[in-house]
Amino acid sequence: MKQYKLSAFLFGIVAMIAIAGCSIDPVYYTETVPDTFFETQQNVWQRFYRPFTHWRNYIAGDRYRYETMELGTDEICMPRRGEDFSDVDYEKRHIHDFSSGTRRLDNAWEKITQGIAHAWDALEDIDANVDFEKMGFPEGTRESMLAQLRTLVAFYYLEGLDLWGGMPLYSTVNTPVVGRSTDKETFDFIEELLDLAIPDLPVKESLNELATGSLTQAAGAALKVRLYFNANSYIKKEMYSEAAEICEDIIAGKYGEYEIADDWREPFGFTNNRSGEVLWSVPSDNVYLQGYEAVVQAIMHYNSRDYLKNNDAGEGYNGICLTPSLDPEGNPYTYKLGSPFAKFEDTDIRKKPYHYIGDGEYEGMFLYGLQIHPGDLADPTIAYEDKAATRGTKEYAGEILEFRDQIARFSGVTPDNPVETLVSDMKSGEENSGVRLMKISPMPNLADNNKKYDPYIPVIRLAEIYYTLAECEFRTGNKDKAAQRINAVRKRYFPGGDPNPVTAANLDQWRLLDEWLIEFIGENRRRTDLIRWDVYVNEDWWAHTASKEPHKNRYPLHSNSLNSNNLLEQNPGY
Repeated sequence: MKQYKLSAFLFGIVAMIAIAGCSIDPVYYTETVPDTFFETQQNVWQRFYRPFTHWRNYIAGDRYRYETMELGTDEICMPRRGEDFSDVDYEKRHIHDFSSGTRRLDNAWEKITQGIAHAWDALEDIDANVDFEKMGFPEGTRESMLAQLRTLVAFYYLEGLDLWGGMPLYSTVNTPVVGRSTDKETFDFIEELLDLAIPDLPVKESLNELATGSLTQAAGAALKVRLYFNANSYIKKEMYSEAAEICEDIIAGKYGEYEIADDWREPFGFTNNRSGEVLWSVPSDNVYLQGYEAVVQAIMHYNSRDYLKNNDAGEGYNGICLTPSLDPEGNPYTYKLGSPFAKFEDTDIRKKPYHYIGDGEYEGMFLYGLQIHPGDLADPTIAYEDKAATRGTKEYAGEILEFRDQIARFSGVTPDNPVETLVSDMKSGEENSGVRLMKISPMPNLADNNKKYDPYIPVIRLAEIYYTLAECEFRTGNKDKAAQRINAVRKRYFPGGDPNPVTAANLDQWRLLDEWLIEFIGENRRRTDLIRWDVYVNEDWWAHTASKEPHKNRYPLHSNSLNSNNLLEQNPGY
């Protein structure tokens, strides 16, 4: 555990040689220590928010968390596209070939453990050196700050428990380096932190209250829901009734004012910093705090900026896409899991091609089909060759691309190599392979470029609480109530009426897993849901054969992480 102390000394230049002699003693021109730093309320808030800047980077600053949570599931993949994305790490992730050398796992471990250190360090500095009453803070500010920092620690430990199991437990930055605690000890530590913190967290008092990234009581309670909801995965103990009780309290308003949005775009769109559905989100701003850029760029094709009519959108990396629903011949895959795009009803308004309309308004959640801007496509006065479109640079150089819900080397089809001979796997992608998800941080056109990356990054939504409660009710045999919870969210996607509502008759494990996929696709939870249902290592999906190896429900510790602390022990099976 690294210790991140605020104290820093700026040493002066050694005095210049004088006629009478010289001195090599350092001269302290300035000194910043807690006694001199905490002079204003602004300084205290700066110290408090420092751990949250690290949290923001962990959630939205790069794509490593996204890849750790999403790759290797049935909904997202990064296939090889000719010479691009030929890194075998992506292929290994998809087939669950996890070794201690698997790249990016060390990044996740480092970000999580650093985040814990940042939060404890700030808590100790503030608690020991700030006289809140003397500095004129409102009553309860100290308690709120310390509670939020404890909750942030709990969040990081929960992430670690989910990925690796037992973690090294610290409650101060001054503790000597320790080894890993057990899963149960880590679980209990998270629970204790949340129990201590939640009563002192601030409460959201109105639906349209401006979000700042601060932790509220509802967010803290939702973290506790996640802990209990997945307890069987973590410590082999079912706690669905405990999770359900907290869900009911959140929905009833015990922890603040929230509601499911009527418009599905509200939690993700350009004014989602005032969404009544979002319990916790990462602030983002085009000028100061751009977030999720790395993920958005990895999703977009190299030339998607032309389709979006925004040449300042950046050149995409053309990597991340949905796992395909169709084989090379156009036949639907029959796996119980996966095929995410096909599992969206055709009348679902999210299934329209993504199209930024203007003034923060947009429609659709996917880039798929012929990649001509919908406005230009419908305008007969614009010649075909002049329409704003994504054009190929690789296999289909110069051609307007059609994004397929398929992955195969269609450019190689000849009379001697017909479609039926094509292979569909992680090595066989092309530049137009796969449907692209434009859900988080939607991109405006150039006319509204000042809004680029303005949407906050949702971390927890009230919809998660509804679905969690629904699954808890399903597991206790109350299918009718479970169906009602899910339909309360689903209804916003079908202005003309839901063609396939959830009912007690059609609700089973697989329908429930499909509903989790459809509602939360791309929101960094699919791996956790698959593990909770014991299908992550026991079911097949596209280009993935079940390993039947339960130890792969946990990631291995990367060799760099093990080398950083000789007290750490590798997870069993690796």
